[in-house]
Amino acid sequence: GDFIALAGTDGFVELPPGPREFTAGFLAPLYRWCTQMPDPRSTAGVVALGPLNPVVDRLGRPVHDLRISVMDRCNFRCPYCMPQSTFDEKYRFLRAQERLSFEEIVRLARVAARLGVRKVRLTGGEPLLRNGLPDLVAELSGIDGIEDLALTTNGVLLAQHAAELKGNG
Repeated sequence: GDFIALAGTDGFVELPPGPREFTAGFLAPLYRWCTQMPDPRSTAGVVALGPLNPVVDRLGRPVHDLRISVMDRCNFRCPYCMPQSTFDEKYRFLRAQERLSFEEIVRLARVAARLGVRKVRLTGGEPLLRNGLPDLVAELSGIDGIEDLALTTNGVLLAQHAAELKGNG
């Protein structure tokens, strides 16, 4: 598929918390507006990108928001997010090495910013369960073009992380 297929009609693009290595069908569409295809594993290719055409959803609206799931686990089992019919005792969550690394998340956010994304929302599961999340926030807040960095959380762990998250962006 192409990149637009990843954009919902609500104008958001959702990226799952894995896989660590992107298939050509997943990452290549992010680069299709480039004059040359950089190696998806090379951060140098992303840094060297020039201005890109903005991404639009299926209705022709510009995509300004990017949601990135940084963790597939949660500290609750709410039926809304984790229905028993899907998340039973046999369900296999991603192993740590299967989740997007922070480097991969930052690289995707840089490319998305070049494509017109202005807001990045970190989601999960529960993103505060991801070790080192404040470090990721610091890196994302330094990306040119990203004007709004947000976090969706159930709030249970927020008190112990709020000051560091705020300090990092």
